[in-house]
Amino acid sequence: MLPQVDVRHLHAVVILAEELNFTRAAHRLCITQSALSRQITELEKQHAFQLFKRDRKRVAELTEAGRTFVEEARSALLHADRAIHLARAAHNGHEHVLFIGHAPHADQTWLSTLLAIRLPLFPRLKVRFLTQFSLELVRSVLATELHLALITAPPVDGKLTIVPFAETQLCVVLPETHAAAHQQQVKLEDVADDEWILFPRSVSATIYDRITDTAAKAKIPIRQAHDIITAQQAFYLVSEGAGIAILPTPSDLGLRAAGVTVRPLCHPSLCFETCLIMRREDDSPMVNEFARQFLRQSSRKLGPGRQMELALPKHTPIESAVKPNGIALTAV
Repeated sequence: MLPQVDVRHLHAVVILAEELNFTRAAHRLCITQSALSRQITELEKQHAFQLFKRDRKRVAELTEAGRTFVEEARSALLHADRAIHLARAAHNGHEHVLFIGHAPHADQTWLSTLLAIRLPLFPRLKVRFLTQFSLELVRSVLATELHLALITAPPVDGKLTIVPFAETQLCVVLPETHAAAHQQQVKLEDVADDEWILFPRSVSATIYDRITDTAAKAKIPIRQAHDIITAQQAFYLVSEGAGIAILPTPSDLGLRAAGVTVRPLCHPSLCFETCLIMRREDDSPMVNEFARQFLRQSSRKLGPGRQMELALPKHTPIESAVKPNGIALTAV
């Protein structure tokens, strides 16, 4: 007999695992804290295991059972979403669906480029975006749940083809009244006395670790006030006087908040490559051609002489992939 698990409970556990805080998790789920606590308690009682170590409303960490459950719950939710989307695509006459993942802070221009791509051999191709954190994106690509993903500072993995296509810099979101607000660039030392608002390590371990390591080398004690998932949250918290935020430079010019300004963060170690990733063994002509088209359109943002390597099917001609500026897409 199949276990009876409510999809809402799966979603609640995943969000609480990301936040480790009932207040923030309940806010993201648009439910009350008591309703969230009740869902978690019901699930734990029903299946006789504990998911979280907690004291009253405070969540300390996931248990070993909780870590296993969350990993599989994320996969189950993704497959449920994928099943619905594939069925809807078939109903609407789409022959192929390309699943592409990206992080919550992905540059909107990258997504616009992906949506604008047309493949003559696949005229009824549908693109489907999924938003996940960096480690989840890698896992989903390796598990063939995603065809492609855009990741800033991805971990190295021999099973992946990783192609840099853009540089991502960090910025500081700070009040207009801040002493550094009128500087062309801001250094970490300029915000050393402020409380910091950061993406949690689960969003991007590489970026988070680089920020904290750089601060430690500069002997800057970090007073982390809040974890945020989106740039909108950062702007709001800064406008409320909750601190300054450090995050990848937002591309959405519509991001605004009264009394808030954005300045580039000046530090050589806090610049990252954003990459297109795919399974190294994926020889699908559709996936490879789509990836190649995206890299062609993105290549003008790279400097002359940069080499981009993409795993292509052996039968696919690659001569046309060589760009006039010296950037080439090659079979590996």
